[in-house]
Amino acid sequence: MTDVLLVLNTGSSSLKFEVFGYEALDKLAKGKVTGIGTEARLSATVVASDVHVDRALAANDHETAMAAVIDLIDRYDDAWRMVATVHRIVHGGADFVAPVVVTPGILDRLAALAPLAPLHQPYNLAGIAASDRLSDAPDIACFDTAFHAGHAPLFQVFAVDATLRDRRIRRYGFHGLSYEWIARVLASEHPDLARGRVVVGHLGNGASLCALKDGASVDTTMGMTALDGLPMGSRTGAIDPGAVTYMLRNLGMGIDDVEHALYERSGLKGLSGLSNDVKALLESADPRAGFALDYFALKVAQFAAMMAVSMGGLDAVVFTGGVGENAGPVRDAILARLEFLRPFRTLIVPANEERMLAIHGKALLEAGRGG
Repeated sequence: MTDVLLVLNTGSSSLKFEVFGYEALDKLAKGKVTGIGTEARLSATVVASDVHVDRALAANDHETAMAAVIDLIDRYDDAWRMVATVHRIVHGGADFVAPVVVTPGILDRLAALAPLAPLHQPYNLAGIAASDRLSDAPDIACFDTAFHAGHAPLFQVFAVDATLRDRRIRRYGFHGLSYEWIARVLASEHPDLARGRVVVGHLGNGASLCALKDGASVDTTMGMTALDGLPMGSRTGAIDPGAVTYMLRNLGMGIDDVEHALYERSGLKGLSGLSNDVKALLESADPRAGFALDYFALKVAQFAAMMAVSMGGLDAVVFTGGVGENAGPVRDAILARLEFLRPFRTLIVPANEERMLAIHGKALLEAGRGG
């Protein structure tokens, strides 16, 4: 019998999973369910038995998607015993600054944070609920906000009065599991940079920057929600708050209309009028595609300079995430705008949030066992 950890990253219409051996955290299986609620599909690889699965799936909700994942594991495992399911939770608020074993009370507290991450939190929690109903293994929650919890007040508050600051109106930051993995890789493979001042760009459909100094997060571009900072695939990024009040007061838009516009119709998709897919925009001859990518590169460079100010200098820029790792022309355009800050080193480090989740899950279990 081999003890394993199941790692889940649940989105609005997808469920990504990986299975790690508990002892060595070796990857035993990985896959995803996409199109939940529409044209669902399960694709997966079981490493040990060299099994590849790719088939349509009747998954109308996260529970049926999760059931398909559990069934796949049961069918192809090699005497695995699931000791925990580890979940990525986008928002931990001010209270959850380290991984926790999920209880009904904790689930209620996390649900109360859903308004701060409306595109992510409800679905993250749906993954926990589905896992809890289908498996006896404990659920462990790890938080994208936790890595930024040690920010100094200067980098944590908004310039609002105390009555609002006391009601959770503050900066939290996100993509923390990704940044924590990068800090871990730097400490192992580039110890000189790990002790220095590094701007990390987690650039994908969601995008942000983090200022890493001595391996710790000093500042980051996302704020109270995952909407702030850089323009993203379909999210606006930083916008004048007065524009929001103008939409509500003068354009006849309701709150839901504004939220949909800022989260779903903005960013690269809104600027180009074409797509939020960077690969498609790079291949397009439409001038709007080029403009959207130029705007993105400009904003990443501007915010990177801001991160350098937060650290008092810049020793390296690290790219990670789907765009950061694969879109060479976008990286080049960003670096060209940062040339005035040279010299600094440039690295590409593959994202591995799933392994970071497994590391946290094992550490929490070991602490509970007194190991």
